[in-house]
Amino acid sequence: MATPWRWAAAALLLIVWAALPPVRGFSLPLQRPADCGGDRYFDISRLACAPCGAHQRPSAGGSSCVCQPGYRMVSSNGGSSVVCEKCPENMTGVTQDGWNCITCPKGLTSEGTCKCPNNEILVERSIDGILLDEASCLHCNGSEQSFSASDASGNRCVRCEQTFINASKSCDCSSPNILTGGLCFSAAENLPPKGVATVRFAQLGITLTSAWFLKNLQSSASACWLYSNLTACQALGNMCVMNVNSLSYSSTDACGLFQYIYVNTARLGIAHSVAFWRRNLPWLYYGDRPGLASQVLEANNVPTVFSFKGTDKDVKLQFIAASFDAAGNFLKWQSLEGGILQLCPDTQTKLNAAYAFGTTYQQSCKISVSKILLDFANPIFYDLFLEYNGDNGQQYLWDVPVLNLNLQYSEMFVNQGSNMNSWLLTRRFFLVDALSGKENDLEKLPRVLRIASKITISIRLASHNQRGTIYPPLLTIAYTDVLVENPETQSVMVSFSVSYEMNQSEAQVQTDITLGVLGGLAVLWSLLKTAGWKRRTGSSIIDLQTVLKFLLFYAGDLANVFFIITVGTGIYWLVFFKGQQFVSVLLPLPSQEEDFVTYIACAFSLKALQFLQLLVSQLTVDIFFIDWERPKSRVVKGVEGEGVIKSAAAPVSIWRTYFVANEWNEIQTVRKINPLFQVFAVLFFLEVVGFSNLALMDSSSSLARSSESYIAPWSRILRFGVSAAVWLAIAGLQIIFFSVCYERFVEDKISQFVDLCCVSNISVFLLSHSCFGYYIHGRSVHGHADTNMEEMNRNLKREAENLCSQRGLLPNTDGQTFQMSISRKMRLHYDRIHETLTRRRGPARLLDSSVNTFEQSTRAYNTMNKFLSSFINHAHKEMDYIVKDKLLFERILGMEFMEPIEKSLFYSDEGQSFSDVLYYGNETTLLIFDILFFSIVDLASQSFVLAAILTYLQQEIFRFIRSTLGQKNLASKTLVDERFLI
Repeated sequence: MATPWRWAAAALLLIVWAALPPVRGFSLPLQRPADCGGDRYFDISRLACAPCGAHQRPSAGGSSCVCQPGYRMVSSNGGSSVVCEKCPENMTGVTQDGWNCITCPKGLTSEGTCKCPNNEILVERSIDGILLDEASCLHCNGSEQSFSASDASGNRCVRCEQTFINASKSCDCSSPNILTGGLCFSAAENLPPKGVATVRFAQLGITLTSAWFLKNLQSSASACWLYSNLTACQALGNMCVMNVNSLSYSSTDACGLFQYIYVNTARLGIAHSVAFWRRNLPWLYYGDRPGLASQVLEANNVPTVFSFKGTDKDVKLQFIAASFDAAGNFLKWQSLEGGILQLCPDTQTKLNAAYAFGTTYQQSCKISVSKILLDFANPIFYDLFLEYNGDNGQQYLWDVPVLNLNLQYSEMFVNQGSNMNSWLLTRRFFLVDALSGKENDLEKLPRVLRIASKITISIRLASHNQRGTIYPPLLTIAYTDVLVENPETQSVMVSFSVSYEMNQSEAQVQTDITLGVLGGLAVLWSLLKTAGWKRRTGSSIIDLQTVLKFLLFYAGDLANVFFIITVGTGIYWLVFFKGQQFVSVLLPLPSQEEDFVTYIACAFSLKALQFLQLLVSQLTVDIFFIDWERPKSRVVKGVEGEGVIKSAAAPVSIWRTYFVANEWNEIQTVRKINPLFQVFAVLFFLEVVGFSNLALMDSSSSLARSSESYIAPWSRILRFGVSAAVWLAIAGLQIIFFSVCYERFVEDKISQFVDLCCVSNISVFLLSHSCFGYYIHGRSVHGHADTNMEEMNRNLKREAENLCSQRGLLPNTDGQTFQMSISRKMRLHYDRIHETLTRRRGPARLLDSSVNTFEQSTRAYNTMNKFLSSFINHAHKEMDYIVKDKLLFERILGMEFMEPIEKSLFYSDEGQSFSDVLYYGNETTLLIFDILFFSIVDLASQSFVLAAILTYLQQEIFRFIRSTLGQKNLASKTLVDERFLI
């Protein structure tokens, strides 16, 4: 029954909603209480200024109105809801609460209330609360027994300060006594020198008189000197710290007064057996002059052991600080966890990660000056200690020295150099000082703000230890002085970091020794290569070309030396740093990694030079395909223009040569690994699996990191070590897979090319040097290869059943691949024929105009084919050759001891080393070049993804260059038309 009513109500609501104006955004002017002026107040409900009523003015807070002087309140409901009434002529003052008028016999304050002289208190009501017609001022009795004076508010009498009683036996500090900072001192006492209440801001070139120092410096120094007042001594020490501990014995500033008291109170003894810690005084300095830093930082170890894996006490740095306010009052002991020293905001987990032992921590941000003034209105001073457990379970503290980079000693910044012997270490520090920069009024904003813009805690591993002991930590702090002009728009960059270091001199010496030894071996190896190259070029003269060739060989070998050292160094730090439990090694600092990065850059530059030289040498090899096929019959054809019919040998098909040339063209850039798979696999393991996390400068060896945890900065050494190890591991697995499985059971392009040559009845004659090269014997054992499918299958079957001779160059052998060391005479004859092959590319005036260029090239091709086939068949006795095996040392050194003077030498080559003129035979060079290219890009960009992309592009670009120019060289040297190379 109620359903129709519900539908009617819904329809009515829809109509009302449709009649409402459209929803839109709203804006209002921004107004602050300070913008309201002297006759308006800030309405907290409207967030805007509103006018006060008649005879009213804004309150001190600015959020309501109060009556003007001479007027009393009749009613008040806050804001402007105030009713004021003028006081009678005979009662011009108002009570302190503002509700009543009263006669003031001793004058009025600026607020219109009654005032009293010093040491008198204002009385407006009787003891039972009845309002008096006339206010009275009662004098506080400052004589003996009472010793009372009015309090700061002037409302009651209290006992006066003890120094007044000591100096004058009363609460009056009249001459000749000295009143300073609210304390009274007798002129007869031996007071410290007159203090200079200035603060120097060296970065801005400003020295100003501080209102805080003017009020408290002399009184704190005098109370500390005369009475050893603990709070006054702490306050004096804090004022010295606000002057960044700068010392100048000719000045009586805060630090000068502190040193004066320190030197002249030796009778008080020392605290906790610390020679620098005077009893009753704060511990500010390690000595009174530079030179003790090395003893403080390196003479003793902290008596505790740290580890990467263990209890919380072992794996965390337990820093604790004693905190004081500016007046010298002790506040509390507090742990640094929770971001006490970190001005940049962050999560609790990330802030506390700074104190995980072994984790290099870096944090930086930009903070507005207005926020700093709001959060650090009053400075807090810290004495930092490292907490550790003794053998008896008792907790102990080890002092943490401070290296203040702003400290000046005799007008010199002694802490800004790297020489430890010139440092002057201190103890106490602060984060923000917004107090000493106030000139006239302590209630106003400071003129200058001093901020700890850079804080670094350095942990140094003790030398020659195996148990994770450290030297005392060092806190380095740098302050920035900010001239406060517009706090809302001003900002300052701040940073906090924790670094770990150890003495790297031993590692550097070992690296230098390794580099020297391997570099010397590289020189010898390059000399052997140069000697072998001279033998292969058939020259015995040491000329400029020989020197340049030696330098190229040495560049490649030295690149290998740098590569071995850098990879070994990277893997060493990766294994020993990440795998240790009790800390024995720490990573080099970024500044100490510069030599390592230089080694990588040298390795890449030299390897790039070797790679380019390899590319050029492969693109200039001499190659010729020897066709052994002979005509099977003769054909009858007419001679054009003569009308005569003659018989001639049937032409031999060129398609076999084209086919072999295409296969050679294809294998020119074949590698022992798949480059695309290599790049993707490396990127997968680094970024997806998480091996890149091993390069972080922390103690964790986990591959997975939580998004909530702190991510340490990268170590360039670890980053190179991880990426190089992954590259080498994946490449090694690829090479093993292709050589053991794929090439044996699926496809071996190099061996298949040799088989193809034999089936095609074509041999390959290669010259990589003037008098050295390779020979692939492809002469068919069946006599002919230009045949039909049936005969081809029959021939292959006979060969499989051993019903024919073997394929080898020598009878009854299978050796088809050889290294050639040809005689000089053979090379000269080859060049004469080869010259006619290349003349077709010369100027037209050099060509025989009576003979067609194509026919000339064909004739030269046939001449070369006939010469080389006859050479292989021992038809030229003056240019004969012998076949032999290489000696073991010849194979190891890659050179030939015998010189082919009269006869050429063919060396049996079961390893198919003709691949040395292909990518396939130079996989090591290509792989190292790829790794170094990848690493150089990664070190520059800190991005594995970008490095992988550019590495693959580099591979494809050079593969295209090698393939394109190699194809042109192949067409040029073999006379195979480039149009048939597909």
